[in-house]
Amino acid sequence: MELLKTKQLHNLLTPLLVLLFASLSFSFPTEPKGNRKWHMTSDIKEVADKAYDYIVVGGGTCGCPLAATLSRKFSVLLIERGGSPYGNPLIINKRYYGFPLVETDRYMSVAQSFISQEGVRNVRGRVLGGSSAINGGFYSRASEEFVTKVGWDKELVKESYEWVESKVVFSPWFLTPWQSVAEFSLLEAGFLPYNGFSLEHMKGTKISGSVFDEFGKRHTAADLLHEGNPNTLTVLVNATVKSIIFHHNGKKNETRAKGIRFIQSNGILDETHEAYIRKPKNSTSRGDVILAAGALGSPQILLLSGIGPKEQLKKFNIPLVLDMKEVGQGMQDNPCIAVLVDSKPQNRVPDPPQVVGITDDLKIIVESSILPQNFNATRVNFAAKLAMPSSKGMLELNNTDPRLNPSVKFNYLASENDMVECVKMTKLLDRIARSKSVALFLGESRQNKLTSFENDLRNFCKKNVRTIYHYHGGCRVGSVVDKHYKVFNVKGLRILDGSTFSESPGTNPMATLLMLGRYQGIKILREREANYDSNVKENP
Repeated sequence: MELLKTKQLHNLLTPLLVLLFASLSFSFPTEPKGNRKWHMTSDIKEVADKAYDYIVVGGGTCGCPLAATLSRKFSVLLIERGGSPYGNPLIINKRYYGFPLVETDRYMSVAQSFISQEGVRNVRGRVLGGSSAINGGFYSRASEEFVTKVGWDKELVKESYEWVESKVVFSPWFLTPWQSVAEFSLLEAGFLPYNGFSLEHMKGTKISGSVFDEFGKRHTAADLLHEGNPNTLTVLVNATVKSIIFHHNGKKNETRAKGIRFIQSNGILDETHEAYIRKPKNSTSRGDVILAAGALGSPQILLLSGIGPKEQLKKFNIPLVLDMKEVGQGMQDNPCIAVLVDSKPQNRVPDPPQVVGITDDLKIIVESSILPQNFNATRVNFAAKLAMPSSKGMLELNNTDPRLNPSVKFNYLASENDMVECVKMTKLLDRIARSKSVALFLGESRQNKLTSFENDLRNFCKKNVRTIYHYHGGCRVGSVVDKHYKVFNVKGLRILDGSTFSESPGTNPMATLLMLGRYQGIKILREREANYDSNVKENP
């Protein structure tokens, strides 16, 4: 009876609310005048040859909350290879969801496309705010099991999630007509129980949070920079890091990161500039270079800097700093199968996912959206992803230009377990696509049923596997970095992004990465405070 009431309520309210909002005209401010107090520049000369307590490489989902948190007590340079998200309606306005992925260029588009060795098309964020500026905005916390497994402080995790959510996360006033259809279709297909609105990762059907607010304005990780100290935070955009600068102390047999080399993103590769880590006058403790450049960017920068398998570095004449064979290993992407449920392209307004169905073992997650095919047509789809794939791949250099993509192979569906789960996903999607709710909304029913033959379904999976943009690995905890995200055998160098994950948090990783930036920023501040107190006791 409760489920019936929920459906009836949506049926009554959704048309009324859609008509109400359609009759209103909203403007989307690029950035409230005078709102930004932190310094953002694309002038490399403002940063070149200067020293900071911390240098964060990558102004994305994890890098922005990290930089904001560290800047409360230390000077921070945040360097981002892309530009500002502010003033770009394709980023800020929900009506243009998916459009930044349609057209990409070599050096400056907000999304940079790449194709894995398997031939699967993918994109990376290349804008301040990272993938939070171009994705579907879906916000859902990692499961408690994941937090326990990786060994994080549960109370600080909770506080860090809440900090993020109080600033850039919103609950929906109502579901769009298509998201209501998606919700009912998932319930028809047996994704139970119905959980309503929740930020938690749980089995059944639920509505989650979003970085789009009630007016359809996107709030990105870049907005969290407003929480930093404007007097100590500098943000350099349109600048790409070439490599890390190291100092080797022969007496201590110690290698330390002392700064970075960088270029203008659309400039000349040989016109290199530098920035450095400041050494405090009255303390032995100093800050770090922190890579937050993403699952492709961080291992790529390590390799370009001379940290990685020596055979690969030798191939590109890169001087060896540290022979570390695990750099670039363990790359994973969550295999995805998507089915179109409409018979042809239409001119519907793009609609990002807000509702998900999660199987009882948390292995399969289904969502739906209306995605642009081009600037004049959209298609309606359901997509299912395998949350915990076992297949792993690798990343290697293609060249020595940091602006270009490395070579990556995810080995989609290479393991038998992943293939079995993909067949399950395909059957589920076919059942959802043929639901009464979908047929009623589209005014047509799905005619062609997928084959039930196992070999045909396996071939379908191999042919149609795609990305859902949740790739990770390459600098995993325990292999490249320790539990504090410090690179093994190198002082003053940390990595903090999805490259450190050995597995996906199951759900969309954006929430977890936003949280992790804040979480680890607090951890670092506490570590510095403890080191300072220790030095005071030793040298009163």
